[in-house]
Amino acid sequence: MTARRPAHRPARWGGRPRSRKRKQAYTGGEVLVGVVVIVWLASALMDWLATHPWVLPVTLLTAGASASAFFWFRLRAQQGQRQSQVPGLRYPLERLDRLHHRQFEDAIRDLMLRDGCQDAVQVGGAGDNGADVKATDPFGRRWVIQCKHRRAGLAGAAVGTPDLHVLNGTGRPVHKGDVIVLVTNGRFTKPATDFAQSQRLHLVDRHTLATWAAGPRPLWELLRAVPPPRRPTRLS
Repeated sequence: MTARRPAHRPARWGGRPRSRKRKQAYTGGEVLVGVVVIVWLASALMDWLATHPWVLPVTLLTAGASASAFFWFRLRAQQGQRQSQVPGLRYPLERLDRLHHRQFEDAIRDLMLRDGCQDAVQVGGAGDNGADVKATDPFGRRWVIQCKHRRAGLAGAAVGTPDLHVLNGTGRPVHKGDVIVLVTNGRFTKPATDFAQSQRLHLVDRHTLATWAAGPRPLWELLRAVPPPRRPTRLS
């Protein structure tokens, strides 16, 4: 008995390719519709803004005010966090010696915060005009502080008059400071000490810094001839 051959099934020529073509054509149509809708919406928005010209500046002002408020509250939160961390702050001299000079400026700022200067800020860097830290004490006096860090402490190079010349030229006329201070974890030259006395500048050397950083006395109790308190301010 001869075996029957299976019935020949015609091949599906172009079955799947036609399906893909339909899908591609359909997707292309969707993209075209989407582009047309976007163009129409953009045109309608431009027409609406043309008839309501006040909307754009108001929106920009609102966005700018919101951004400013966000960054202001963020800054206040950061200041509050720093203040909550520094009431009992103490710095051994050995730790100060190991700091980078920018970290040393931050440490001086934190000591001023500890002493009640709520707006103490580190401002050192390019174009600082001789000021590394600024602060207002509880008596309304404005402090302008320049920091000179020495890795070797007393064995490092002594701070001389050139640094004081810069600070003296900017501390009062540029930064409007009442108390102008140069602080170092090292020492000062004799000419620098004499110049500071003649110009009513205050020097904080390694020994004074050690007493101040060990706490709890504020810096104005350790310096001589500090200007009298100003009229009370919001920071008093």
